Amino acid sequence: MGIGGAMMMPSTLAIITNLFSDSGERQRAIGLWAGTTGVGIALGPIVGGLLLSRFWWGSVFLINVPVAVLGAVLALRLVPESRNLAALAPDFTGALMSIAGLGLLLWSLIEAPARGWTSPLVLAVGAAGLATLALFAAWEHRSSHPMLDMRFFRNRRFSAAVASVGLVTFGLFGALFALTQYLQFSLGYSALQAGLRVLPAAGAIAVVAPLSTVLVRVVGTKVTVAAGLLIIGGGLWQISTASAATTFAGIVVGIIMLGGGAGLAIPSATESVMGSLPGDHVGVGSAANGAFLQVGGALGVAIIGSLLNTRYQDIMSGALAPFHVPHSVMAAVLGSIGSALGVAGHVGGYLGAELAHVSKTAFASGMELGLEVGAAVAMAGVVIALLALPSRENGHQPADGDETGTTREATGSQ
Repeated sequence: MGIGGAMMMPSTLAIITNLFSDSGERQRAIGLWAGTTGVGIALGPIVGGLLLSRFWWGSVFLINVPVAVLGAVLALRLVPESRNLAALAPDFTGALMSIAGLGLLLWSLIEAPARGWTSPLVLAVGAAGLATLALFAAWEHRSSHPMLDMRFFRNRRFSAAVASVGLVTFGLFGALFALTQYLQFSLGYSALQAGLRVLPAAGAIAVVAPLSTVLVRVVGTKVTVAAGLLIIGGGLWQISTASAATTFAGIVVGIIMLGGGAGLAIPSATESVMGSLPGDHVGVGSAANGAFLQVGGALGVAIIGSLLNTRYQDIMSGALAPFHVPHSVMAAVLGSIGSALGVAGHVGGYLGAELAHVSKTAFASGMELGLEVGAAVAMAGVVIALLALPSRENGHQPADGDETGTTREATGSQ
């Protein structure tokens, strides 16, 4: 599934960029492209929840098989062919180094709450991940056929835009990770009901993304991307104020703000990325945009989730310390709020009700910490966008600063 997505998503943006050379048309096309993300976010939880309420868990995977087959048939019949005839050999070394570096870093972030942030293993693996990513950057800089030409990052229109895309998904994906648990375990909704309540965010993306081109035309890319990140930060902060007693009405405004901000920022930043590179490099530009989008989301889930779990476990450990709870029961309670509520239901009575209340309070506190950090990251993105992104398109920019705008080939995978 990951390989298929990695092959497909960069190609979609590259095709759009090749089909629409006019910046205005390209912006509108990318806005529609981003709007389909909102449709996917809306349909995924709803269809998934509907299937889970009637069938076994594997149905959520099988439902996509006919969709994939139909998509493949339509792509073969309708999508125009395009390729880089001068493409170089694939950079397998760079690919393996990037996978290893990101994998090690994400593992350390995810395992930190369970093993401790000062655990020698967590610190060693995290340091190894950062070191591997540094080696990856050095390899790409020196390679004759890099997976990603590092000179592209000298162009602020490219580097600030891909960073903005990553910061958007950091907050969006991290918030959705926390919200799905909050809706089901704290507010008591079923999987389908929780999916329906994420619909406002998805609907906001679907509506706002195609309209973002209007705001870009009026105020420019810089302000549009910064406004999107600012709205996301505000949405994260609003949701972070939720407590164990908060109802869905108390967080729906923040949910809508998350979708609206993403709908403004993602298509605007993406168009900046795709419009900053020469035509024979749109494939690598699209791949870089997709990579930062996915890495930002993965880091958001890992970091916001880790902070949430760390505070949750600290509060639960302190609350249960005087009661000498058996190790197996304590491990279940600390594992997740879902497991804690399961134990509470098994215990029953006053003690069960108290355990359920404490676990919901601890989860809300952990979500507050995680989303506040997400809001701070979004605010940092606002500063980056305002300082680094150009307001208007100045045409395709040479990646290495030469006058002709020619660059060496940056990818063999296009």
